[in-house]
Amino acid sequence: MSETAPGLHAGLVDRLGALVVGGELGAGQVLSAEELGARFGVSRTVVREAVRVLESMGMVRSRRRVGVTVAPRERWNVHDPRIVRWRLDGPDRDAQLRSLSELRHGIEPVAAALAAQRATPEQCGELTGAVMEMAVHGRGGDLDAYLVADVRFHTALLAASGNEMIAAMDGTVAEVLAGRTRHHLMPPVPEPAAIRLHADVAEAVRAGDAAAAETAMRAILDEAAAAMRSITDPD
Repeated sequence: MSETAPGLHAGLVDRLGALVVGGELGAGQVLSAEELGARFGVSRTVVREAVRVLESMGMVRSRRRVGVTVAPRERWNVHDPRIVRWRLDGPDRDAQLRSLSELRHGIEPVAAALAAQRATPEQCGELTGAVMEMAVHGRGGDLDAYLVADVRFHTALLAASGNEMIAAMDGTVAEVLAGRTRHHLMPPVPEPAAIRLHADVAEAVRAGDAAAAETAMRAILDEAAAAMRSITDPD
């Protein structure tokens, strides 16, 4: 394998990103390419490629004769799905979940209402198909397959809004859903009530009922937040 193979620099991106998010590499800390290469056992080329990715995410700044400087959180592209994943995997998980929950409450009910006005027949079919898959995998307790169907539903809903900026949130929402499964913040068997609410959204979108679609989507988010609280704070 070439020392510049995608797996090498992608792996270094993940390792460095996790260290920045976790605070082991703090804001203002300066590192050299040589130091990073020696620490992680990779070439300067791999370091350079990884730093370029992190710089595009606002996590570091690279300057000749200075080195790689870790940027403060205010400069991060916090919507980047990779940053979302690192934060969910790190000590900042609770704060990240809270921020994402608030963001979803502000975006997805609006997306549902817009979808009721704009969704194509094909998009309505995609929503219904995703709900059917959720029901099948939910009854079987297959959380990985359920996650795939759940991501399919929310991705389709955001796209059906007809708003390209809302649709572009699909990667962020997918990471939230994946993080819930990865960190065991889902019930061992998905709640039938949650699946019914997804069906309510799909039906309201198909019927062109914006108010009902928005209400059902808000109920989905409320149910998800309550389910996570019951796991993280059972008392």
